[in-house]
Amino acid sequence: MNVPSKVNQVLTVRSTGVRKPNPKKRGYNSKGKNKAIVAAKHATNKAKPITKAPPPEERQCFECNKMGHWRRNCHEYLAKLRMNKANGAGPSGISIYVIELFTVSSNTWVFDTGCGYHIINVLQKPEKWKKLKQDDMELIVGDGKRVPVLATGTYHLTYPSGLVLTLNNCLFAPGLTRNIISVSLLFEQGFKYVFNGIAISTYLNDVFYFEAKPRTGIYEIDVQPNNNIYNLSKRIKSGINDTFLWHCRLGHISKSRIKRLQSEGILESTGQDSFDDCESCLAGKLTKDPFTHVGKRAKDLLALIHTDVCGPFRTMSRNHERYFVSFIDDYSRYAYVYLMKHKHETFEKFKEFQNEVENQLGKTIKALRSDRGGEYLSLEFINHLKERGIVSQPTPPGTPQLNGVSERRNRTLLDMVRSMMCRTNLPHSFWSFALMTAARIVNLAPTKKVNKTPYEIWFGTKPNLSYLRVWGCDAYVTRDSDDKLDPRGEKVVFVGYHNRSGYYFYHPDANLISIKRKGHFLEKEFLDRGTGSNIVDLEEIREPQTTADEVGTSDQQEVVANAPDRYLWHLDGSEVLNTKEKDEPVLRLQIIHCKPQPASIVNQELVRVRDLAIVR
Repeated sequence: MNVPSKVNQVLTVRSTGVRKPNPKKRGYNSKGKNKAIVAAKHATNKAKPITKAPPPEERQCFECNKMGHWRRNCHEYLAKLRMNKANGAGPSGISIYVIELFTVSSNTWVFDTGCGYHIINVLQKPEKWKKLKQDDMELIVGDGKRVPVLATGTYHLTYPSGLVLTLNNCLFAPGLTRNIISVSLLFEQGFKYVFNGIAISTYLNDVFYFEAKPRTGIYEIDVQPNNNIYNLSKRIKSGINDTFLWHCRLGHISKSRIKRLQSEGILESTGQDSFDDCESCLAGKLTKDPFTHVGKRAKDLLALIHTDVCGPFRTMSRNHERYFVSFIDDYSRYAYVYLMKHKHETFEKFKEFQNEVENQLGKTIKALRSDRGGEYLSLEFINHLKERGIVSQPTPPGTPQLNGVSERRNRTLLDMVRSMMCRTNLPHSFWSFALMTAARIVNLAPTKKVNKTPYEIWFGTKPNLSYLRVWGCDAYVTRDSDDKLDPRGEKVVFVGYHNRSGYYFYHPDANLISIKRKGHFLEKEFLDRGTGSNIVDLEEIREPQTTADEVGTSDQQEVVANAPDRYLWHLDGSEVLNTKEKDEPVLRLQIIHCKPQPASIVNQELVRVRDLAIVR
């Protein structure tokens, strides 16, 4: 068979004739069937004298016991061989394999069920292989030639999917034209095979590795990078794809929002890469019934602001915050988020938000939509809205759906915080850093109701995502030290973004937060570790809510109380009486300009004060 000189060939193995083993001859002591014969030479073997066989006239046939012919030429022996061959049986012996050449693709490997070794012709990392002498080990091929084995070791075959196949007990034989992968050796490593009629699919721990298809009678593995089957396979630690990396950088937002960022040109395309369900998202996001959309979208910036207070949380942040309040523009869905230690700070945060956005945009807030929480219905807050011409839109009691924009945004932020915290070993007090990071990312990603990103509508330019990194990953930053012998770099943890000019880094040894302009981020190494068991509890503590029904008329002044757990008090006009028992906590109330009111209003006020006193 003539093979073109410029075409790569591959070795295939087929079984041929049967030969009876000679127990006195070396090289035929292999116990396994259907394996390549490995013959070992020893320098100490001495050459035996060649003796001439006697002529056939002087020898007796061992089959028919007649004189004058050899057994191999005996008619009775040949008749038995033909009969045994027709019946499918034959004499005991070992199989001899003939290796033939076929013209195949230059980037394929033979998937062989009859070879007991992995055989390669390209050496990988020679310093880690055990070298052999020229005549220590040989492979006997079908035409009788011997191909020397120069080294043994482990070969790492990388597939286009990013998966790495480790081939143990590999033989390096540069005299062979192509490589062979042993099915039996992979089976010993725990690989499973599925025959689907047209190919053999190979799996390890339910992860798809490769597919072998039959060509010219043998199964071949195509490792060319343009094969689409690898684009859908799972990625393991050695192959984190770009789509999953950006999913983590963007605070575990959905795949659809990533596609929208790519379609708008804000994020570079990651090809057809995909990934299965993110374990951090499964651990951090809970499914609830969505709120029904009510009302129409505003037609201009600051025409309508949605707001809601979330908290208190069981875990206090590093700066002792337990609440956060969000202010969301209805037209752009751009949001501001502020951390708070106490709920009564809501009014001050609103004024801070109002001064900033009205000054930056040159517009004024037209309406404010909130629930009926007491923090929004205080006289101080209501009077401020009236003075500024802002229409207050409190929702009716028991209808959070009417404040669905801010309710849904807060849920999205908390889901992202849980997913981000799941991958880290940071203390739970870092939820505030994760929250502010999530709030920044949500402003950079598109929403269902808005065609553009909130950032683009708010600022008029497309956002830049190049500075984003995976929250919670390890990083190296320059060390602030005057000693020239100290290391220049220090390992820290990335925990947030500082405005637009730097990053927040946590120093575990010193337990402090620093601001650096840049750092070297170990994102892929961080993702390789997988999801941890750091589940942060961000469920709100239920506390009595002060609603409009409990406030009374607008002529009343607000009663401010800071009560202990146990008290006995009586309210008569403007006088406060306390108990005479020792060490008994006393509730002190200050009532300013209290006008006479009907008994029903007084009773409502007493109930309200009692509820306030229970809140700690």
